[in-house]
Order: sequence, then C-alpha cells, then structure tokens
Amino acid sequence: MAIIPSETLKDVEELFDRYTRTLPWPWAGGRASSAGALAEWNPRVDIVETDGAYEIQADIPGVRKEDLKVTIDQGVLTVQGERQQEKKEDSARMHRVERFYGQFSRSFTLPEDADTSGLQATAKDGQLTVTVPRKGPAPSAEPTQVPIQ
Repeated sequence: MAIIPSETLKDVEELFDRYTRTLPWPWAGGRASSAGALAEWNPRVDIVETDGAYEIQADIPGVRKEDLKVTIDQGVLTVQGERQQEKKEDSARMHRVERFYGQFSRSFTLPEDADTSGLQATAKDGQLTVTVPRKGPAPSAEPTQVPIQ
C-alpha cells in the first residue's frame, strides 16, 4: 500500500481561493461591488509589437466608449472602465449569472522607445485598441556583430 502525502491546509486554501475567484458571487475576489454584481474582473489583453508601434488590444464586450478612460503617466499606460449591469425587471428570475460587471483597471509599463505623444485609442465591436508609436526603428531580430576598436 502506497503512502499518499496529505496536502497542507495552506494548499487547500489556495486551491479554494483560486476556484472561488472565478465565481460570480458578491464575496468572490475578496470584495463586493456596490451594484451587488459581482466579482472583480479585468479584460483580457494582447500586446503586439510591430516595427512602428506597440498595440494593446483589450476585450471589453458590453463596455460603452463613454465608460472608458486611457491615461499615460510617467511611462505607465492605464486603461480603466466600467461595464454596467443591465436593469432587470422585478419579475425576472435569474437562473445563471456568469458575466462580470463593475469597474476595471489595467496598467502597463511602456518601453523606453514608446512615443507617448502619438498615443491613439479606438473602441469598436467590443475591443479597445491602444496604439503607441515607437520613437525609432525596431531593434534587429538578428544578432549583429559589434566591431571592437
């Protein structure tokens, strides 16, 4: 008979916390929202680097353009917004609530070659795209030999 090591209480608590953070309970994630809806959420993002710019693409379905804010401060780009919960009729009964509502904030430290003066942001079809031009050409992907003098 093999001996199976038991998990420590801390391991079990961490597993439970990871699981409950994904649930749409008012107490999930450690804080309730004032609207009564639900756990903290953050949009998923892709960060793309091209020769001429950096692009941050965030999934924001259901977030109105008026509820978005993009700021830059000391080389840190911050995207903030809020997804409003739709008003439901008093007679309506919810059978499942999986979508997250409330405020979000994501911050990204930009590289030194980012030209923040040319920053552009567009929101369309549930996606926010923030484009930050680069100051100079992209570094070469190929290694280059530096001559020694």
